[in-house]
Amino acid sequence: MFTRNWTRHLLCLSLSLPLGSALACGPDFPMRLLDNRSQSLAELPEGNFNFEVKRLGQAITGLKNVSATVYSMDGPDYTEQRSQAEQTGLTAEQQALVKQLRGLTNANQVEAQGSNLPAEIRFYLAGAVAFATDDHGLAAEYFQKVLVLPADQRALRSTWAAYSLGRALFAMSSEAGAGPDLLAQSAKAFEQTRQLSIDGFSDPLELGVASLGEEARVARTLGDWNHAIELYATQNLHGSPVGYTSLKLLMTDLAAMPDDQLAELLKGKPVQQLVTASLISRLGWSFGDQPLNEQKLIKLLQSSTRGSLDNADRLAAMNYQQGDYASAKAFLEHAGDGGLAWWLRAKLAVREGDKNTAAAAYAKAAQAFPQNESWGERRTPDWDFESVQPKCRVEGESAILALQRGDYLQAFDQLYRSKGIYWFDAATVAERVLTLDELKHYVDTQVPAPPALTQQERDNYVPLPVAASLRNLLGRRLLREGHYEEATDYFDNDGLRNKARLYGQQRLAADSAWWPTRRAAALFNAAWTAREWGMDILGYELAPDYATFGGNYSLENTELKVGPLVAEDEVKRQQASAAQPDQRYHYRFVATALASRAADNLPHTSQAFAAVLCEASGWNSNLEEQSALYQRYIKEGPYVEWAADFGHQCPYPDFQNANKRYVTQVTDAARSTLRPYKIALQIGSVLAVTAATLLVIVRRRRKAQ
Repeated sequence: MFTRNWTRHLLCLSLSLPLGSALACGPDFPMRLLDNRSQSLAELPEGNFNFEVKRLGQAITGLKNVSATVYSMDGPDYTEQRSQAEQTGLTAEQQALVKQLRGLTNANQVEAQGSNLPAEIRFYLAGAVAFATDDHGLAAEYFQKVLVLPADQRALRSTWAAYSLGRALFAMSSEAGAGPDLLAQSAKAFEQTRQLSIDGFSDPLELGVASLGEEARVARTLGDWNHAIELYATQNLHGSPVGYTSLKLLMTDLAAMPDDQLAELLKGKPVQQLVTASLISRLGWSFGDQPLNEQKLIKLLQSSTRGSLDNADRLAAMNYQQGDYASAKAFLEHAGDGGLAWWLRAKLAVREGDKNTAAAAYAKAAQAFPQNESWGERRTPDWDFESVQPKCRVEGESAILALQRGDYLQAFDQLYRSKGIYWFDAATVAERVLTLDELKHYVDTQVPAPPALTQQERDNYVPLPVAASLRNLLGRRLLREGHYEEATDYFDNDGLRNKARLYGQQRLAADSAWWPTRRAAALFNAAWTAREWGMDILGYELAPDYATFGGNYSLENTELKVGPLVAEDEVKRQQASAAQPDQRYHYRFVATALASRAADNLPHTSQAFAAVLCEASGWNSNLEEQSALYQRYIKEGPYVEWAADFGHQCPYPDFQNANKRYVTQVTDAARSTLRPYKIALQIGSVLAVTAATLLVIVRRRRKAQ
């Protein structure tokens, strides 16, 4: 028998349970593919410029990528970085002398005063001082002196000298009277820099990679945009952000060119690829009108690439994004079997109404895209965000077609494999489309329980693994549908399991109790548990409760209707699995319904009857229910001292004393009925007793005779 102390025990239990999962940080939410299925299938997400330009260059064998510390000649801390690098490999005396010579302004003095330094150090320092004073010719002479030393005598400054020689020659090329071959010599010096770095000469400032950008500047000065793009792209591949930034700046310059000049440059494959990469990535776009320069680029690119077989899948993508589906289809004839090509073929098949061909193309696209290919984050026009991983997006779009043809498990599996990217869509199918048996079988066979998060991870708001979220979803669905004993093991932590177990035990106790007050107590306790912990153990992952956000946010929802991409059977499944009632925080209504059933099993004259209704009316289901509970108390319940604060200050129901009310309620009713006949009943009782007495006397006399 539950007593008033039961609430204290529950409170202690609740305080001992681990905290729930972290709350969402709205108002930005992930994109949902199933919200607008036609749009999801029709649109091709913008690409990622950084990803696209990595396709343009070619890494150089033996050349190391830049480290986490990126050196830049224009950086405010470059001088300090260079000074530290210059100290490497020198004695303390040599380090002091190098620091002193760096402060001179006359290269000849540097050479004279540094006579005790190794030749490579002395010549390089003299050249550096000459370069700093804009005496580029003298600087070049000193750098060349370093490079003609025997290899074993220039291990420390070979890459430095070659790189600086290239810069000095480039500076000389713009000076009056300079010869036309200086730019070519400058490019050769930068090539030499890379080779020296590859050959193992000291390169602490990573000048081998930096030389790519410097040589690209030379190529651009010579008007060779194609080679400049290739060099910058290679620099980007080796991890230098300078290469990436330079490619973006090149795009700005290309877009600003006169049409005739740009049209000529677009004949070159690297220029064409760079412009295409920019267009399909919508570099520089914000939501609104398309920039005028980009409209010009599109027209010129479309004109210059007619009949081109190079970069065909990207050109098809660009035309598809612009709504030129005929051109996109033409390019796809030469686009090969890459993931993007099959993705576009699937989209075009959907446009033509050929869903079987589309499904086959989606399958090939999913197989062709690498698992780890990522195009980064994007914003949709609705301001949702999407992490574009083409393989996951392709499978998500394929799931739309699977839903339409009734392959619900396949659709769920495809969405679930995206892990967190399309979790909202996967949860919708798991919660509203799959039957409970289908979902449970999938989880039991394919989703083992992941390790539980530690308390430290919970305190740091580490998100649950998607597998744990799915198992929690199943556990809540099992409880909602009355499978109390099966549900507990699917929750991801002891706290949730304790709550689920308690709720299940209370519901089962109510079902098995034969005495009304015991049934009422179990129903009320289940109602209290549903109200207090309903979001955790009964809430829908998405509508109407949004347990995925801890109930703190909601998403816009439109009524699902039968249409070209939505089959009637799916609509029926979603309707059958809707919350009862289908209102926000539906578990509050579940709780009040259980409390009302508890009241049904209690004598209306009992304190417990009034206390149950009082407690339930404060559970914030809605005003209509609260009013109905109060009106029921007014019509049926007893007077209690705390009725003035009904719904706010409610004592725990006294179920034990309610038992006595079953007896007193019957006797009180009988007395009330017979009260008008009190005198007659009394006279009748006397006559009945007298008659009985006389009858006994007569019988005894007869026996005596």
